[in-house]
Amino acid sequence: MPHKAHLYRVTVVWTGNRGVGTEDYRAYDRDHAIGALAKPSIEGSADAAFRGDPSRWNPEELLVASISACHKLWYLHLCAVAGVCVLAYEDNAEGLMEEDDNGGGRFVQVILRPRISLRAGGDVKLAARLHHDAHEKCFIANSVNFPILFKPEFDSAPLGVAMR
Repeated sequence: MPHKAHLYRVTVVWTGNRGVGTEDYRAYDRDHAIGALAKPSIEGSADAAFRGDPSRWNPEELLVASISACHKLWYLHLCAVAGVCVLAYEDNAEGLMEEDDNGGGRFVQVILRPRISLRAGGDVKLAARLHHDAHEKCFIANSVNFPILFKPEFDSAPLGVAMR
């Protein structure tokens, strides 16, 4: 069976040169701009724990956001196909990264905590099972080597009313 290939191009431009480059570890900012085609720029930096600007997105947050968004997109697709009407979806995801003794590190897990509002009378058991299927299809989840856990919460709303 032929495979489809998709190429994703982004540009990351370092914007943190204070005039002396990387002359010293403390002499530069970790700021950068991430761009792709005609999309708005994402202002990034390192995590504040690594001398970054806490007001900007860091790569670790972007990884967790990518996992959460990919899962959500597959989940909503599978719910639509299965006849489960989702009215609202909000995920409070978190990722745990551990540093090692040599200054490197890796993510050890991500937990997705979506709060999902279903149309009144929606099949909560089916809606819960579809998280497994979404995980199996998620391109980003299939690309990482750490566990992704799910702790969904469901509520029902009157027809056409989303609950928060």
